[in-house]
Amino acid sequence: MIHDSSKPTLALLEFSSIARGIEATDALLKTARVTVLRSKPISSGKYITLFSGDVEDVRSSLMRGREVGGASVVDELLLPSAHPGILPAASGKATFKLLDAVGIIETQTVASTIVAADAAAKTGAVHLIALRLGDGIGGRAFATFTGEVSDVRVAVEAGAALAQAKGYLKERVVIAKAHPDLAQILDARD
Repeated sequence: MIHDSSKPTLALLEFSSIARGIEATDALLKTARVTVLRSKPISSGKYITLFSGDVEDVRSSLMRGREVGGASVVDELLLPSAHPGILPAASGKATFKLLDAVGIIETQTVASTIVAADAAAKTGAVHLIALRLGDGIGGRAFATFTGEVSDVRVAVEAGAALAQAKGYLKERVVIAKAHPDLAQILDARD
């Protein structure tokens, strides 16, 4: 299978222990050629490591990180072909124009928000605004989207269904006819 480099392979491990998270990150780095995109403690004493690379390297490193993390692994994800908007939205570099509606998916784990955002972005004709990943919000995370009302509804339902199936969905909201000032409030670059 040819891998589309515009759709990166991403994996994330989320731990309930900072120490175990750091140890598992070291182990996954030693396992295969992966690049750590983000590895840090987040609110409520959790630790996350987001990494990328070739599909098989990422898969091997994920398995090793999970093994070392053991019972402290709270959630995880493997996206062999992540939506290209995921990384810009997570890093506050997404560019967007507020359209007719705003969608929000809020979950209890970082991994479930990224999976939900990926599914939502692939399902509807929506633009990712931001992914807020656990910092300063009690370890929760949320994704925001914009688009036409019908597209946002379809996208939010698709993403929320995945988080709900794992028991991590906190809330889903669609705001029709969003106020133009909401764009500045939702911009993750501030």
